[in-house]
This record gives sequence, structure tokens and C-alpha cells, in this order.
Amino acid sequence: MLVSRSLGALGTAVLAGVILAGCSTQANRAPVEDRGQSASSSSSVDVKSLPGAENAGKPGYYTIKPGDTLIKVGLEHGQSWKDIARWSNLENPNVIEVGQVVRVVPPGRDAPVASSGSGRGVAPVVVGGGSTATPSSTTTAPAATATPVPSTPATSPAPVAKGADDVNFIWPASGSLIAGFDEARNKGYDISGKAGDPVVAAADGRVVYAGAGLRGYGNLIILKHNNTYLTAYAHNQSLLVKEDQSVKKGQKIAEMGSTDADRVKLHFEVRRQGKPVDPSRYLPSR
Repeated sequence: MLVSRSLGALGTAVLAGVILAGCSTQANRAPVEDRGQSASSSSSVDVKSLPGAENAGKPGYYTIKPGDTLIKVGLEHGQSWKDIARWSNLENPNVIEVGQVVRVVPPGRDAPVASSGSGRGVAPVVVGGGSTATPSSTTTAPAATATPVPSTPATSPAPVAKGADDVNFIWPASGSLIAGFDEARNKGYDISGKAGDPVVAAADGRVVYAGAGLRGYGNLIILKHNNTYLTAYAHNQSLLVKEDQSVKKGQKIAEMGSTDADRVKLHFEVRRQGKPVDPSRYLPSR
């Protein structure tokens, strides 16, 4: 009887191990995922042997950090993740390693010089998507001066200097503004609405990402308008366009939803050379 019970227990343990092993093997949830391996986690990893390591620190190149995906790197540098994979000659763009170096500007083009008004680098993606931060609600665009002098009226943000890549944007949704731009907590605008409300392209562009592979953004669309500007549309209920598709200003590209968010809303970002900028400087007054 004791032998029988021991064998039964052993069989149960083996079966549990098989089940756990099976559960640990899952397909990547995004087109490009970080393998999550850091150089310090294994003594056998030699950073110098990783792809592109000879370019570390050079202008136009980026060193992969923990938590990165090519989608995230593309958004933060104003590029398509597919272009980054091609420029970097990645054999398998579904797997990137911490310490690996990728090219984030086209071959033959100098890296852009960050301007003082373009903002700092993006905070962790969960915050960048605006789904975990809870800025105070408002129904009007935020004033540029937080505490205006009584005798001086608040002024609008300084207009953006016109350039070759200037874009005339429109509002991507008709709802009211429920959270404005805050460089530390909210990288764009949160716009209210009902599930299924139309989300439209803010300008002509090309779809460089459409999916749910960027944590904190839910169902996300990223449009590239030119070499300077990207726009991002997050938390959608459904996506109506595909990657590499060209879209026109005002074209319906998604339906508003609450994916990876605490309520139905559109989180909209304008990015200049990959850096989030205040949409009020680019959108027309309502």
C-alpha cells in the first residue's frame, strides 16, 4: 500500500511538471518582443559579441535595454519597427537582446539633433500610454502658464516653427478632452467618447504599426507622416487599417475602446523625431 501511494505521488508530480513546462512555452504576443535577457544575468553573455555592439554609442544607433521591443524603440525614434529591423540586418526581428545595438536612422542619413522643445526621452511604456496615470480631468485644453500673473492673461503654447516637414493636423476624435499633455505623466491627449466612436487619421500618413504589442497602449495604431512626425492612437476597440497601408487625413482608422485602459477613451500622441510633444501646439482650436 505504501509503495502504491509513493508511486501515485511520483506520477502526480511528473504530470504537474509536464503541465507547467507546457504552459511556459507561449507564442510572442507582439510582432517584436525583448527576450528579457540581460548581460548581467548570465556570466556566459559577452556584450561585445552581441549584434551591432561595435556601433554602441554612435549617432544613429540605439542599445537595447531591459523591457524594450522594436515597436517601442521605433515609436521613441520616429521610425517603423520593420525599417529598424531591416537597417540592422536582424536575422530574427522577433528576438532582441539587452545590449544589442540597432540602427534607428536610415543608412546614409545623419542622426537628428534633438531640439530643446522636443521633450525628454519617453518614460516606461506603461506610463507613456496614459493608462496608469490619472491626471486631473478637464474639458478644455490646458493653459501654457500654470499660475498666470493676475494682470496678464494666460497665453497659448508657442506656435511650432514652420518647416519642410510641417503637418496640418486635425483632431482624431470628436469627444471632449479629459486629460491634457503632461511630460511626466501623460505623453499626449486623452479624449472621451463611447465604445465604437470613430477614430480618424490626424493627417495623411502610412501605418507603421497596428496591433496590441506595446504594453499600456492596448490596441494601437502608429502613423508616420514624414521624417519628422508620428502620431499614435491607443486603447481602440478595433483596428481598421493594416501595417504599410497609406491613409488620408480624416479617414476612419479605428473604433474607440478601452483596451488596456480604465475607461473608454482615445489616447492620442504627437511625436516629433520620436519625442512626445504637446498636441495643443499642432491641433486647431475647437
